[in-house]
Amino acid sequence: MAEKVLVKGNEALGEAAIRGGCRYYFGYPITPQSELTEYMSRRLPEVGGVFLQAESEVSVVNMLYGASCVGVRVMTSTSSPGFSLMQEGVSYMAGAELPAVFINVVRGGPGLGDIQPAQGDYLQATKGGGHGDYRLIVLGPSTIQEAIELVMLAFDLADKYRTPVEVLADGMIGQMMEPVEFPEMRSLNTLPEKPWSLTGAKGRKPNKITSFDLDPYKLEEMNLRYEATRKRIIANEQRWEERNVKGADILVAAYGTVGRIMKTVMELAKEEGINVGLFRPITLWPFPYERLEELSKKVNTVLTVEMSGGQMLEDVKLAVKDNAATPFYGRMGGVVPTPEEILEQIEKIIKGSESA
Repeated sequence: MAEKVLVKGNEALGEAAIRGGCRYYFGYPITPQSELTEYMSRRLPEVGGVFLQAESEVSVVNMLYGASCVGVRVMTSTSSPGFSLMQEGVSYMAGAELPAVFINVVRGGPGLGDIQPAQGDYLQATKGGGHGDYRLIVLGPSTIQEAIELVMLAFDLADKYRTPVEVLADGMIGQMMEPVEFPEMRSLNTLPEKPWSLTGAKGRKPNKITSFDLDPYKLEEMNLRYEATRKRIIANEQRWEERNVKGADILVAAYGTVGRIMKTVMELAKEEGINVGLFRPITLWPFPYERLEELSKKVNTVLTVEMSGGQMLEDVKLAVKDNAATPFYGRMGGVVPTPEEILEQIEKIIKGSESA
């Protein structure tokens, strides 16, 4: 068994990227993820990699575009306002079918907001934050150990489907410390070949990478190709965790940090004689609609809990349909709900159902 080490979340995200084959990082510091940028500036030169702090997030995403074109594994990290600035470039990369990993350590908003953990970027992440028809694969870790695993998975999925992938963390995951196990360093020789990349055309026909075509019918063909890729992703890459769903009095849908908090809520509820089930999507896109729909047929209520005004709630409602009630409880502005207040909401719902 690998030795466990105590590490801060942001630093763990960076080390996971390096062990997953990332050797190029472009970034711009923004709280609460700045430790990740700092870590990469120190660590990448030790493994022969390249770190560059750009003058803005707009510059960052265009550097990612260029590096991805030549076939290397490349990543950036940022927080909410910074990722908003990158959206035009993210759309360009999706349209050019360029793999890259974006880590968004979400903070309170909207606007400048604050530097506390939040989940208000869900819709931006899962519905395509920029222009045009595209989606990112979005992964939502709930622990630092899972974040390590998902960052490494993100690079593999990005290469497999030629698409940008977002790891949607938050300030709590970025700032907390936990004992974790790191996997072995992946050899760059084992990374998948990329015959589409721009590595020089000696001995072969030139490659072309673009998201542009003046002919609307040709552009539509490109979009249909993207759509076919999205269908493959939906069919093959849905991930979720479910706990105590059999015989549950109520099912709670939560992701990321709130999904982690829910495990304490479940223990507290058990002491009160309430059987709480948890459905935690890990792929926020593709969202596991079918499984949640299946589970919703076995309960009267699916409560969604988020650190937002109810963004994942939209997907929960689409999945549940009319099978169960879909109440919501959320905190905004960087406020993290406590297990006790979530349990209080569950008790109110249970009592309301009993008196109805």
